[in-house]
Amino acid sequence: MSLDSEKMKTLIAFKKRLENQLETLNNETREIQTALDIVNTMLLEKGFKRGDLKETQLQLNLPKEITLPKQETQETPPTPTTITIKPQPTPTLTVTTTTAPAAATPATIAASASLLSHNRDEVFSLKTMNDESLALICFNKEVMHVMPDESKQFNIKTPPFQNFLVERVLDKMKEKDAELVRTKQLETTRAFAYEIIKDDEGLIREIVINNVDDERLKELKSSIRWTLEKMYEKMQN
Repeated sequence: MSLDSEKMKTLIAFKKRLENQLETLNNETREIQTALDIVNTMLLEKGFKRGDLKETQLQLNLPKEITLPKQETQETPPTPTTITIKPQPTPTLTVTTTTAPAAATPATIAASASLLSHNRDEVFSLKTMNDESLALICFNKEVMHVMPDESKQFNIKTPPFQNFLVERVLDKMKEKDAELVRTKQLETTRAFAYEIIKDDEGLIREIVINNVDDERLKELKSSIRWTLEKMYEKMQN
């Protein structure tokens, strides 16, 4: 007996929903694997070597939200696309060392220690349109840690870091909150603040931003990704 027209439409619609859900789950899996690979790399750089430990158990909080920057060719910061993952019970991740890591620099070890010493809720990987790694962003309780890819050697003197990200984004947010503090509409401890950590050669090691709300988080992620990508393009020319 053949299905009637109404049942066929229902089955086709259900099939489409299943395919969309499967595609979404596949995308989420790839993003989580990318973040996991970065964490594993930092663990290795922190000093694990072959024979030191056979297995190391690490308590890892899965991110509640993974943000994929929307790919654009415009000269303005893009708007990120957000995929929400339902919170799951905290898993135990077993990391098994199989090869000895390359020698870690003091700055790399410091960045790794900064990452592992905080219990962060969200982890974002910033990449270029060509899937080139730019930075890792960790966000927890209104504190944002931006750790640029050290292999890129981003320097504070490379445009548009100072004239765009610092002067037009970070300083503008700081000035806005300073005015709210002055008019007693905001407590001093709740005001936007940032710190750029760099080495003696001006290479950016980390950017720490305090008192970041959800609205500013979205703007900062887009602005930072756009800035680092433009810096990387200038470094290639």
